[in-house]
Amino acid sequence: MKKYRDIILIIIAILLIGTLPLLPFLRLDLTAEKRFSIADQTRRLVQNLPDDIDITFYSGGDIDANFARLNRAAAELIDELNIFANRHITYTFINPSEADNDTERHKNYFALEQRGLRGMSVASRDANGRVTQNIVFPWAEVVTRNDTMAICLLQPDGRRQGEQGINHAIENLEFEITDAIRILSKTTIDKIAFIEGHGEWSEEEVYAASEAFSRYFQIDRGVIGYNADILDDYKAIVVAAPKKPFTEREKYIIDQYIMNGGRVMWLIDGVQMQQNALTQAENSAIIPLDVNLQDQLFRYGVRITSTVVQDMQCAYMPVNIAATGEQPQFEAMPWFYSPLLLTSPNSPITRNLMQVKADFASVLDFTNNTDTLIKKEILLITSNATHISHTPCLIDIQTLMNDAQNENYWFTRYQPVAALLQGRFTSTFPSRSRSIPDSIVGTHPHRDTGIDTRMLVVADGDIIRNDLEQTPQGWSVLPLGYDRITHMTFGNRDFLLNALLYLTDDQDWLSLRNRQFKLRLLNKSTTQTNRRLWQWTNTLIPLIFLLITAPTAYAIRRKRYGKKA
Repeated sequence: MKKYRDIILIIIAILLIGTLPLLPFLRLDLTAEKRFSIADQTRRLVQNLPDDIDITFYSGGDIDANFARLNRAAAELIDELNIFANRHITYTFINPSEADNDTERHKNYFALEQRGLRGMSVASRDANGRVTQNIVFPWAEVVTRNDTMAICLLQPDGRRQGEQGINHAIENLEFEITDAIRILSKTTIDKIAFIEGHGEWSEEEVYAASEAFSRYFQIDRGVIGYNADILDDYKAIVVAAPKKPFTEREKYIIDQYIMNGGRVMWLIDGVQMQQNALTQAENSAIIPLDVNLQDQLFRYGVRITSTVVQDMQCAYMPVNIAATGEQPQFEAMPWFYSPLLLTSPNSPITRNLMQVKADFASVLDFTNNTDTLIKKEILLITSNATHISHTPCLIDIQTLMNDAQNENYWFTRYQPVAALLQGRFTSTFPSRSRSIPDSIVGTHPHRDTGIDTRMLVVADGDIIRNDLEQTPQGWSVLPLGYDRITHMTFGNRDFLLNALLYLTDDQDWLSLRNRQFKLRLLNKSTTQTNRRLWQWTNTLIPLIFLLITAPTAYAIRRKRYGKKA
């Protein structure tokens, strides 16, 4: 009987083992931050890859512990993706510093630099306190059958260095890699449009932003005209610092574009001034700017006030400090009219971004619309030492320097300058009012209430403008957000790019940037001081455990089974 029972058990075991591959696999992530889980949209993406993908990481080799952690996290992520991608993703790690001699090593460095993969110097300290400098390339290249895209795994950020910088890079790994895969896998290209015809920034003045946008979109520029369907093909439109009023016809076409789900990035100045006047004199007037959009934005839930922001947290600017009639004398001083705006830590658009540099920004005011259900999220604010001036007003350098010494002058704090609006907006041109402009052609029926959509409203048009610099070879474009005095580049480019991606993102890809991994670090001073103690502890405790448990286990076996044990 026992013989038959054993045979039956063996048969059941064989059947179970044979059916295991047919069962759906089970994976459990027991970490608090779900560190080893990938998002549902990522899973769907890699399950439907049209081509095989090869990823080359250039951060390999014997680097410090931080980069080793980044490499390990990258390998773990690709291994996780491959489970759902049916092994269509391959990856390798390369160390450009591995070479027979310095000539070969520099040749490797130069080849990567030529492809835009810039190296960075990393200082590492050994146990004896000696510091060595290593050149590392925190880059990866994602390669498909038709194209290649480079991604930077470690973005330079003066606020985060060492472990914090690496931790931030690990948090963004899934977004950066899947972002490249999505772009390379696209079969169609979405379009966006810069609206023209109202004195908006020229193509050269928004070149840096356009270059960033062009990685994802085809970019067009043009006037609106009379066709109500002209904006239908565009995923989003950008209104970048108009100086002349919009007509009711143009407003209506934009309004119906929004009602049908269109996305808009509004970059509107609330004031205007002649900044060049400060180079000739010590004062200049600031006056309100009305481009005939206030009623439309008010209907959508926000108002750009005719105010100008001054902030203690600001950029520097050469200012003429000479008295009237004297030869101009320029000196770099805090330029309170160029605030460095704080970014919201709660939005995927602005989380972990540097401050955004603005110029003559205004304050946003939110309206309490009772007929719309609009979610409003503040993205950019001033600091806790702000002064708000209502226009018209006068910039007087001498008075400004005197006021800056008075603590009571900076009594305002945390004023909103940029906000994201989401929901179902109500038309500025309700059909019952019979205010729909004439001379419009198109096929769309009029809508009083729109479908769910998004828009960004920024009370400053300068955050998208890049400076131009004249060189012997001609005019060159400076990076967006670049400060000539401190030579720092602020977060303007990333803010605008993230905002545009969020506006046009129907699958919530940008939410991957919201992942946060808690950094659990050892106390370096304690571990270094008690280094020998912990080494002996970790070595002796396992041995002592074995010395105690082994004889005990042997004695128990002898007692249970007798001498045969």
